[in-house]
Amino acid sequence: MTNQMPVLVDLDPAAFETLPCCGIANPVHPGRCHKLRWLKTQWKRGLRAKLLIAPDGRQCGYIEYLPGEYAWRGVDAAGYLFIHCIFTYRKQYQHQGCGAILIQSCLAEAKRAGMLGVAVVARERPWLAAPAIFLANGFEPVDTAPPDYQLLVRKLDPSAANPSFQKDWEARLKQYSHGFTIVQSRQCPHIAKFADEIAAAAEHDYGLQPRIVTLRTHREAQNAPTPYAVFAIIQDGRILADHPISLTRFRNIMRERATRR
Repeated sequence: MTNQMPVLVDLDPAAFETLPCCGIANPVHPGRCHKLRWLKTQWKRGLRAKLLIAPDGRQCGYIEYLPGEYAWRGVDAAGYLFIHCIFTYRKQYQHQGCGAILIQSCLAEAKRAGMLGVAVVARERPWLAAPAIFLANGFEPVDTAPPDYQLLVRKLDPSAANPSFQKDWEARLKQYSHGFTIVQSRQCPHIAKFADEIAAAAEHDYGLQPRIVTLRTHREAQNAPTPYAVFAIIQDGRILADHPISLTRFRNIMRERATRR
């Protein structure tokens, strides 16, 4: 790795228009267009995002957070800043302190804003950061949700009540007890492609009639049937996927289900 460290850049709605969005540079990419509209709406509610720019000028890291009242996850995190996404793009900048730079910038903003602290949902599986990076930056686990989600917090006010996951996950699944449903949102620009491909395959290859439910508000996301909230595949009340998956992975899941029958 070069001796030069990446530079932290604050994003604003104008920057969202001109810079690649979560690795997507094509300005007419459907998922990117959805995400940009979502970002601008959430900006009014306090969403903030930062990029890390490598010495060669390329993006190498990203963090996105907003007040917990407006979190698009299955949590109750009022009073905290809540991290939706954090990741590094390039292997040469992984395990080099880039994650800490992003997290510390969020903590500094929470302190300036008089927030209770910073909260985040983590897990070892794809599409969310693993707990280790947060534990290394002073976060502590305060709640869990099935199958393996962890809610972590770094408090700035030691006396503050802990954030928590929403409860009654089985009850939330009841409205999806019949048929094949894809739950999606605009929070992640990659979801649209996955949802469209899986819906088409479900109908063409497996004779299913997919119902696509698009979450349009943070309240709907906080009351979704999974902690990740913004994407799920559910068949007859059973969760087939609780985070974004590719068409190939979907077909593997359907093959595994058929084998078990």
